Amino acid sequence: MEFRAMTRAELPGWYTQELCEAFPPNERKPLETFYALIDAGRYDLLGLYGGEVLLGYAGMWSNPDWPDYVLLDQLGVTAAKRGCGLGREILAQLEARCRGRVCIITEAECPVPGAPPEENDLRRRRIAFYERAGFCRTYEMGACGVRFQTLVLGPAGEERALMKAHRAIYGPERTDVKVPVRPDEALEAPYWMNVRAD
Repeated sequence: MEFRAMTRAELPGWYTQELCEAFPPNERKPLETFYALIDAGRYDLLGLYGGEVLLGYAGMWSNPDWPDYVLLDQLGVTAAKRGCGLGREILAQLEARCRGRVCIITEAECPVPGAPPEENDLRRRRIAFYERAGFCRTYEMGACGVRFQTLVLGPAGEERALMKAHRAIYGPERTDVKVPVRPDEALEAPYWMNVRAD
C-alpha cells in the first residue's frame, strides 16, 4: 500500500465517488473550495492506495499562522474496504508524519438527544474509534450546522491556543464555525447550503 497526495486529476473522482457518498451535503465543501485551499498550500488530500486503487483518504487542513496544528478534516475508507482496519492504518500513517511536530485536531459528531438510537450509536462508535487511536476529547465545537466533539492527538499545548488555532484553520469567512460552542448555542448551516441555483 502507498499513502500519498492525490493529484489534481484524481480529485473530481474522489469528490463524486467517495466524499459525496460518505458525507451529507452540509459537511461537503464544494470541490472548488478544496482546489483553492490546496492551491494556497493549506490543504493536503492524501490517499491510501493499493496499486492504482483508492482504498481510503484523509484531508489535512492547516493555517500558516498556526504551524503547530493541523485539522484532520476528512477521513474515509472506500465502501468496499470498510471494516478492514484501513481507517486505523490511515491514522497511523498520519501520526507518523506528524509525531512530535504538530497536534492533529479532529471532530466527530456528538450524539443528539432524541435522535434514532442507531444514529447515536454510530456517533459514539466514531468518537471511540479516535479514542482507541490515542486521541483525547477536549471541547465541543459547531460547524456545518452540527455539534462535534473535538479530539486531539499529539502536543496540544494550552487549550486556549488550541481553540484559537482550531478556529483559525477554518478562516474568518466561515461564520458557521463556533470554537468552542455553548450547550445552548444555535448553529447555522455552512455557506454552500445557502447558495441558490438560478
